[in-house]
Amino acid sequence: MSAPDPRLSINQATIKYANLETALNVTAEAGVQSIGLWREPVNEVGLDVAAQLLTDSGLRFSTHCRGGFFSLPAGAKRDAALDDNRRAIEETATLAAAGAEGSTAVLVLVAGGLPEGERDLIGARERVRDAIGMIAPDAQAAGVTLAIEPLHPMFASDRCVVSTLGQALDIAADFDSEVVGAAVDTFHIWWDPQVLEQIARAGREGRIATYQVCDWKTPLPADVLLSRHYMGEGVIDFASLTRAVLETGYDRDIEVELFNADIWADAPAHVVARTVASFAEAITPHL
Repeated sequence: MSAPDPRLSINQATIKYANLETALNVTAEAGVQSIGLWREPVNEVGLDVAAQLLTDSGLRFSTHCRGGFFSLPAGAKRDAALDDNRRAIEETATLAAAGAEGSTAVLVLVAGGLPEGERDLIGARERVRDAIGMIAPDAQAAGVTLAIEPLHPMFASDRCVVSTLGQALDIAADFDSEVVGAAVDTFHIWWDPQVLEQIARAGREGRIATYQVCDWKTPLPADVLLSRHYMGEGVIDFASLTRAVLETGYDRDIEVELFNADIWADAPAHVVARTVASFAEAITPHL
């Protein structure tokens, strides 16, 4: 097998049941050069230990997942969410500093769904804008970019009221591009009739903070969250999407983020090997 693409990053969710040390080890042992981390495994060992493990691994750090979930109305829960996001910003800055050269301090934000009993989607989206305004100064001070991630519309009710890249860019437009950008995730945006236009716009505005890839295949499982597949197994046109992202001048790592029960049940080293192979076939030819 040839060496992994140097721009490939393994998002830790792809090997969800591996603890942080194992995730770092299997990624590095496979010859992959970068990893995106999740807050829960980092917090299990503590930030200082996590940072040292990352340094020792020799891997770049591509993103931290995740902040957000602040579509709530004013009150104690919203205040707690904002405080948690400030902690996530601190974690992101620390881990980016601990990673190898080329690491990027990017915190991915999932906006949050409609609060229970509410139907005002537009109002919830405006609360997301307001919340980002409250934490943007903290991100700027820490040198962290907040990456608003639009999620597929099937998640609008319970997980993310920001459903298109255009909506994410409209929110980000209120802020400096180094402070607030967008996550371009093929799973969530491949269907959008305006996706190529919005990717080009994101490039013009300097907003692409991370590019994440995985495939879409039907039928979807009962839990649609767990419906992501290795690249090449589904219907997403990675050629056009990847070319569009690259044409903006995007030169950072490209993450593979897979939520899939069968993949999670597989051995982490095997998952990483399959990820390397599918990336080489579906993504590398367009880089």
